Amino acid sequence: MGRRVVVIGAGAAGMEAAGQLAKAGCSVTLVEKEEETGGNVRNWYHLFPDHRDSKEVISYLDSRVAHKNLTLITGTTVEDMEQDHGQFILKTGDGMALEADAVVVSTGFDLFRSERKEEYGYGIYDNVISSADLEKMFRKGEVLRHDGEIPRRIGLVHCVGSRDEKVGNPYCSKLCCVTAVKQAMELKKKLNTARVFCFYMDMRMGGALYEELYRESQEKYGINYIRGKVSEVSENFDNRLVVKVEDTLAGRPLKMELDMLVLMAGMEMSESGARLARAAGLKTGENKFFAIADHHFGSNKSELNGIFYAGTCTMPMNITETISHARAAVADVLDYLNTLSG
Repeated sequence: MGRRVVVIGAGAAGMEAAGQLAKAGCSVTLVEKEEETGGNVRNWYHLFPDHRDSKEVISYLDSRVAHKNLTLITGTTVEDMEQDHGQFILKTGDGMALEADAVVVSTGFDLFRSERKEEYGYGIYDNVISSADLEKMFRKGEVLRHDGEIPRRIGLVHCVGSRDEKVGNPYCSKLCCVTAVKQAMELKKKLNTARVFCFYMDMRMGGALYEELYRESQEKYGINYIRGKVSEVSENFDNRLVVKVEDTLAGRPLKMELDMLVLMAGMEMSESGARLARAAGLKTGENKFFAIADHHFGSNKSELNGIFYAGTCTMPMNITETISHARAAVADVLDYLNTLSG
């Protein structure tokens, strides 16, 4: 085919789409803002629902982009995009101008910055951490408080930055609940005598084997689930965290002392994606992610011919959904390029 395609973002979606397009005969340029590929997948230790090591998925994705038709550019962003006589010209942060017949946007997501929820104490109290921070501890092989002590009472707060109109994110991030379940189980595996509490609004286990994972966490690992929203976190004289929560099932307020609190950060449109949307005039939806052409049969298409979307730049997805969405984007791109050839 020989058509030129630029893929913006080398996370799971971008790597899958770029690899498939290169295999189909396109000349592909894959642009990644970080120095290494893999995106958010690299930030996780074990993946739900089967506790698979994320390194296996990274290895698969690396194999997709090892193709002679693919050029990888790292450490730069696409800052602007223009269309001229049916061709796209993309300008990067380091001064390059890339030409393309079609563009795949796969700029992914950013985790919600937990310090924006001041009532939870992230960035204020040493032993309030994010779900991403905990994954780093898992990868290092030890879960410790800031003072080096082993935590014995650990709380996990769901929906941090999701389903929250106060921060402008009324949507559900889909994966916070199952991430909390997975992390709670891993905490019990590493710290068998620890007591682990999940504070949730309601459990949304809408993926394959998620409900089974939730049941296992209770029956095998004894995870405590408390339906209620944490209203305040403070620190007492011996640097233990004091958490206030309303138990909506019991109909009474609770005040608990914990050694560590983990915040399940939700998903937001990435900053690089938001900048690209403004520069290229691409629409965003009510959830602030890129607006797709149609929710039923156009989830990979933008409102502009020749620009396509892949993965979590459009909405929260798990890795399985992200890779499938990227493959669907490839089919739409190839159909579009065929019309140009005709």
